[in-house]
Amino acid sequence: MKRILAILVILASIGPASAQKLDLSKSSDLLTAYVKVRGSLDPKEETVVYDEGIIYAVIPEQPIRPIFKLQMYNIARFEKTDSGYNLITREMLAYEDLKTGEILKEWKNPWTGENVEVIHVWNDPVNSINKSASFSFPFTRLENGRLCMHVDVPLFYPSPLKKSEYPQSSRSDMYQAAELFQFFVSESDINNRKLKSVPFDISWVRLSDFLPWMRMGDKPGYLLYSSRGTKLKGGFNALPANSKDFVMANHPEYARAPEKYSTPNMTSWKYYRKVMEDRKAKQ
Repeated sequence: MKRILAILVILASIGPASAQKLDLSKSSDLLTAYVKVRGSLDPKEETVVYDEGIIYAVIPEQPIRPIFKLQMYNIARFEKTDSGYNLITREMLAYEDLKTGEILKEWKNPWTGENVEVIHVWNDPVNSINKSASFSFPFTRLENGRLCMHVDVPLFYPSPLKKSEYPQSSRSDMYQAAELFQFFVSESDINNRKLKSVPFDISWVRLSDFLPWMRMGDKPGYLLYSSRGTKLKGGFNALPANSKDFVMANHPEYARAPEKYSTPNMTSWKYYRKVMEDRKAKQ
């Protein structure tokens, strides 16, 4: 009996494997937590993060004005490497009518009076390399066992759209923006070794110049994106019907994550330039 009790005491002190905590002060454990949140430890599992919100125009000496709804998603999987994990993704963002929620084909610019074609975001790929030995991702512990993993990404680099080449679509040879991410997740889910992927909610804020297809030229101001969303349990099939229909009618490959890691990444400004160059080549 004493032997049995001793064994039970030892087992109780060790606890089940599912309860062993990750040490988030260690980069390798933090990367494991990030992979479970952002995607899945299972390289065959694809995960979809969906969010929706409003895009505002912020123009000096004018009221801040909502101009579009947005819905977007990123479809991803992680690939294990000798040094860590590669994140392999593509993403879509669609601009919608404020009142109806209809995905826009054209938009009347209230500041120029011009009807412009709406060019949605098709970014493929959007990949990253994450190394276990050096991985870093800020996080804050909240109440009730919740974590907020967060990262602010200021962007400033040579623009794909030079002012001299795209005078109505770009007002600078430098691209400047910021993307602010917050992932809200249960710490017990992260520490559950039985879970390869865990649910989370996301807040995404973006500051950027006016979109190239808005044709705002040198007009002052910028855009503010405010959105929120979640990792969808049902993946691509759990997206809103209009989003799925839009994807399948235009880029059905976006129903899956890319098959392999590749570079360089696509951005919305680079995609706009690609669309314009492809059209020019066909003329």
